[in-house]
Amino acid sequence: MLRHLGIKRTYRHNVKLASLLCITAGFVNAAGFLGFSVLTTNVTGHAALFAERIAMGDWLTARVVALWMFLFLAGAFISSMIVSLIGRNQRFSYVIPILIELGVLLVVGLTGYQYDGSLMTKEFFAGSLLFIMGMQNALVSMISGSVVRTTHLTGTFTDLGIELAQAIQTGNWANAGLRSRITLRMVIVLFFLLGAILGAYLFNHFHFHAFLFPVAVLLYTLVYDIFRISIKRLYRQLRFRRNEGE
Repeated sequence: MLRHLGIKRTYRHNVKLASLLCITAGFVNAAGFLGFSVLTTNVTGHAALFAERIAMGDWLTARVVALWMFLFLAGAFISSMIVSLIGRNQRFSYVIPILIELGVLLVVGLTGYQYDGSLMTKEFFAGSLLFIMGMQNALVSMISGSVVRTTHLTGTFTDLGIELAQAIQTGNWANAGLRSRITLRMVIVLFFLLGAILGAYLFNHFHFHAFLFPVAVLLYTLVYDIFRISIKRLYRQLRFRRNEGE
């Protein structure tokens, strides 16, 4: 799902990647907004807010928003550098960015109660989430060959609209490649929305401890990807020995 790159990567890998990490991004977006009143998975809205604060002469808030945009960029840059330095063909080049994301979410989940509504604490917590979402977006984009992006839906809805228009043209629905792309876009949208609903629901019940849910999802993603083959091999060996014993 994560370690397969280039020609080794299949459509099924992209669907699995989209489903798990879109849930994480949707969750962070909704829970981050409820917790800190900031959208934490993209920078589009922050660009408008930055311009509005500049126009109003609110330089302090404008500085904070500029920092948030920079942190998203920095996350994407650092994630890309890590993968590039380790090597795109290395099987586990994704582990470090995922572990960093997991660690930041764990810190937010365990210390978020210290958020007091001040600009300083909002700057820290929201900035941390924007940083790791930049990391995740760049990592997923590099792994999938820019086929999957998990932290925002603008481009996905645009591509889905174009492909649906192509699909309804006479004879185009028979195109298997087009159908698979539409299915992948719909998986991204549905799982992002599912993550957002879970984020809103769990945050309302568990407050900042709700951020432990995406921690669990990322742990599952790592364990599944690292140990899946080993577990399958062990299962086959045990099954073979049991059959020999019979």
